[in-house]
Amino acid sequence: MVGSIPAQQSTGQRLKIGEVATASHLPVKTIRYYEEIGLLVPTVLRSEAGYRLFEATVLNRLAFIKRSQALGLSLTEIKTILAVHDEGALPCGEVKQHLQEKVDAINRQIESLLTLRSELQGLLSGWQDQPDSASQSTICPNLHV
Repeated sequence: MVGSIPAQQSTGQRLKIGEVATASHLPVKTIRYYEEIGLLVPTVLRSEAGYRLFEATVLNRLAFIKRSQALGLSLTEIKTILAVHDEGALPCGEVKQHLQEKVDAINRQIESLLTLRSELQGLLSGWQDQPDSASQSTICPNLHV
């Protein structure tokens, strides 16, 4: 079989997808999906039984992906960062840029939520459970604009 190798070589341990799943605490389906969309380097190495084999370094990559997602990065953003890494460069600048964009987006969301809270508090401060001017065409006069 072309590309068959022993499960372990002196150059490094090779892991079956189930072992990667167990070690990374990710489902096999997720690992296959990450491979399919290019987050993981396509595995061409196969065991004699035909199983995909991963370099042990895939665990570091999966940990990076999980941490990046926990920080709010999308898989597309993570793929961009990993592409910089795969070209041999340290992607810290790229990571910083994406994280700064996340902080900026969070700040915009906070401002929007503060504005909404202020509007709701103003509305509630003048709330009447049974307004006098209730008409049949107005659903709730308190919300009438």
